[in-house]
Amino acid sequence: MTNNDVLKKLRVALMFRDDDIIDVLKLVDFKISKSELGAFFRKDDHPNYMECGDQVLRNFLNGLVIYLRGTKESPKTPGEVLSKKTVKPEAKVNHTKRPDFKTQQERRINKDVSNVKYKNKKKS
Repeated sequence: MTNNDVLKKLRVALMFRDDDIIDVLKLVDFKISKSELGAFFRKDDHPNYMECGDQVLRNFLNGLVIYLRGTKESPKTPGEVLSKKTVKPEAKVNHTKRPDFKTQQERRINKDVSNVKYKNKKKS
């Protein structure tokens, strides 16, 4: 199993996005761009595929320890950290039946039309 596979599996298991992984790496002062990170998650035969080095994986794991456990000064409980990271519920879609076209058009008509004076109408 390669470092890329380990990184992919941890990403899925922890439900991390690219931004979350970058934030974890920042905890150990390791800077990486989104495009570099995306190269680790590509297929082996992709032209922009890049192997994840030992240094990147080591720093990610060290950052993950800090992210989940906290530091000595401010310890955290890993269960609480992971429970705070919940998946946002999808917006509820209203599946009510739409009125037909004729009903929609009738709603748009302004029925309160007062007497209109026509400009070009001849007086009889």
